[in-house]
Amino acid sequence: MIRTLAPLALLTPLIASGCAIVPDTPMVGGEAQAQGTAVALGESVWQGDTILTPLSVVEDSRCPQNARCVHAGRLIVSTRITATHWKQTVPMTLGEPYTVMNRTYVLGEAMPAQVAGQTIPPGAYRFTYAAR
Repeated sequence: MIRTLAPLALLTPLIASGCAIVPDTPMVGGEAQAQGTAVALGESVWQGDTILTPLSVVEDSRCPQNARCVHAGRLIVSTRITATHWKQTVPMTLGEPYTVMNRTYVLGEAMPAQVAGQTIPPGAYRFTYAAR
């Protein structure tokens, strides 16, 4: 009986390690995009050995292109950060670094820009992340 259970005991950590990264929302196409690729909400992108996934736009108060503003506004995107043994969902602000586990990430670009009088539909957003 011990001989039969020994191989199973050896396989259990291997099976479990394959499940270390379990996304809490599905990735589009089941794969993360190449580093530097602009991604839509729900799509994932590699950033070094980490996967970043924009989940939702929390705030988009950026100054529209065709307006004059006293305040530049900001864009905040709820982003899931997934690595081998951990994952975390955080609000990332456009242009501001976010550091976790000795790694720093930046929501570097967001498209399209705001236009006065128009609402950006969630499916139209594209985001680019960078590592510092």
